[in-house]
Amino acid sequence: MRKSLKALYMRGGTSKGLFIHESDLPKNRDKVLLRLMGSPDSYLRQLDGIGGGISSTSKVCILKKSERADCDIDFTFAQVHVDQALVDYKGNCGNMSAAVGPAALEMGLLTGHEGSNTLRIFNTNTQKIIHARFDCKDGLPCYSGNFKIPGVSQSGAPIRLDFLNPAGASTGKLLPTDNPEDLFIGLDGRTIPGSCVDAANAAVFFCAQDLGLQGVETSQEDFQKVLPEIAHLRAQASVKMGIAKTLEEAQSIATIPYVGIISSPRDFQSLSNELISHKDQDLCIRVIAGGQVHKALPLTVSLCTAVAMKIPGTLVAKVASRTEAEIVQLGMPSGILSVGAETQNSSVVSGSFYRTARLLMVGEAYWEE
Repeated sequence: MRKSLKALYMRGGTSKGLFIHESDLPKNRDKVLLRLMGSPDSYLRQLDGIGGGISSTSKVCILKKSERADCDIDFTFAQVHVDQALVDYKGNCGNMSAAVGPAALEMGLLTGHEGSNTLRIFNTNTQKIIHARFDCKDGLPCYSGNFKIPGVSQSGAPIRLDFLNPAGASTGKLLPTDNPEDLFIGLDGRTIPGSCVDAANAAVFFCAQDLGLQGVETSQEDFQKVLPEIAHLRAQASVKMGIAKTLEEAQSIATIPYVGIISSPRDFQSLSNELISHKDQDLCIRVIAGGQVHKALPLTVSLCTAVAMKIPGTLVAKVASRTEAEIVQLGMPSGILSVGAETQNSSVVSGSFYRTARLLMVGEAYWEE
């Protein structure tokens, strides 16, 4: 039997995916989301669905009007695994968060007013609040503009995101292990240092040189030989951070912790063949998400990185060229990302970013039962 539900298809930052009203989803929603996105797909193409074959294009955002007095919209993020029958709700996606405000207006959940609008978003995955500020004209979100972000070829209207009190979003603690640096065991038995930090999303950071990398690699092929070791280290971090109880359980959680591979600022060629100078960076970072090398940088991980830079003793603070700046410049595969982290007395007050978003399609998404 063929069934369908209303959906928007939108780009948010450097990701894209489906936006669905919570009330339209059936009880077996994970099976439906897998079918809609075309997962699992051993060919890594999601050809039989809407997904794009990589983690950043295999996302679903579930919205509803919030009953909280301090929020307007409840937002649940679902990361649909590409090659496994797995839908992960453990973490949030900062890039897709940029499209939540415009999507809520497009779906009729709220009404926009002329000029600047501020939408208060409650992310159910992390139990954290995000403020999204964007412009509207004639009651609809503005998508056209001159603001550009690395990883997106076209410019758009800026959307400001403020993540309020982001510390402990995944684990309840800024330093889930209580240590700025921990020791991990590599596949060959050697000891590898890493730092576990949780701000907006949980992440574990390793130095590129400790994994036999330069830190400026950009493609999946560049990381292919070290991905098994990264997965091994990530599972250990998951257990150390209390996200999973066992290494086996850790392997079934696709989203968190993210893995950040860091190095000191250095020159590299971006994915668009632009020469990125070490002089324009405070830190060079590559992120592994769902076993794949991210082509840009997940916003939540960029915030986590900026916060980690301000925590004495973390690998990030040790490697970064400077740590005191309010706005830091992170060198990543698509260029440079600017991120702000406000801290007071060793606590994180907020993190801020600017993104763009665009409505791509409105219609019915189909599956069969």
